[in-house]
Amino acid sequence: MDVFEAIANRRSIRAYKNEPVPVEALEKVLEAARLAPTAANRQEFKFIVVTDEATRKALVPACNNQSFVGDAGAVIVACATNPERRFHAVDVAIAVDHMTLAAHALGLGTCWIGAFSEGKVKELLGIPEEVKVVILLPVGIPAKEGVMRPRKAKEELFVKDKWQ
Repeated sequence: MDVFEAIANRRSIRAYKNEPVPVEALEKVLEAARLAPTAANRQEFKFIVVTDEATRKALVPACNNQSFVGDAGAVIVACATNPERRFHAVDVAIAVDHMTLAAHALGLGTCWIGAFSEGKVKELLGIPEEVKVVILLPVGIPAKEGVMRPRKAKEELFVKDKWQ
């Protein structure tokens, strides 16, 4: 699958089969994050890969009871190790986006989780206070296809040379 096909066809998946993510596929998804660019090449992030079923299920209440979080074969908890730095969230977001596209290309599903209790996630996973949990990313084998949501026309999004 080429990158444009992955971008055009990737959807948020909110239903997963009760199956583990193949180790080789998960390693490729993580490698996509490792290769992502960061501001000044600082790479100030860390990803906790949660595959233990009990821990995945324990994350559900911390994620506003989004039950599919616990159903995915893995949950990647994306953290900024230096959240005082200006571009910490951007760096993490780029890495997570690389993971979503890699996962899709491998036939896996993902869904960005921004609605969560950072304190609960930190407590559950032993994340230090000075680290910022930016996003959670369930990764798994889709139980059903995602739905394409409406997108604005390009004329509403793009202008040439100056604000119009």
